[in-house]
Amino acid sequence: MLQLGERIVIVDDRFEQNLPVGEYGYVIAYDRNNDSAFDYIIRVPKANRQFYVPSEDIELERTLLELEAERIEREALIDYALVTRNEDLFKRIMNGGKEEEQSTDESSNDVLSRDEFIRQVNLKAWI
Repeated sequence: MLQLGERIVIVDDRFEQNLPVGEYGYVIAYDRNNDSAFDYIIRVPKANRQFYVPSEDIELERTLLELEAERIEREALIDYALVTRNEDLFKRIMNGGKEEEQSTDESSNDVLSRDEFIRQVNLKAWI
């Protein structure tokens, strides 16, 4: 739940209320009515209006800035990997670190007992 006075950015307009998507605003109240689809009342200074919005339509400004910084950092690392022809770094960035997890799974499969290996081969042959 967002705190009162938090600076937010409008990211969507699910109920088509002509919200100024992309503009910032401030949380000024909670809508405590259980029968309402709206969670917050926000004030948008540029529009000089208040809007009732669900929580899915707004996002904290600092969260969006952090996501943008991570995206820019990832793009810069990809550019660096391409310029330096560092294939390992490029694969790690593109896979999101999943390559390391896969290698640990493969090593655990190598430790199978003889009986377990024969059982798996028979299962695959039967299929």
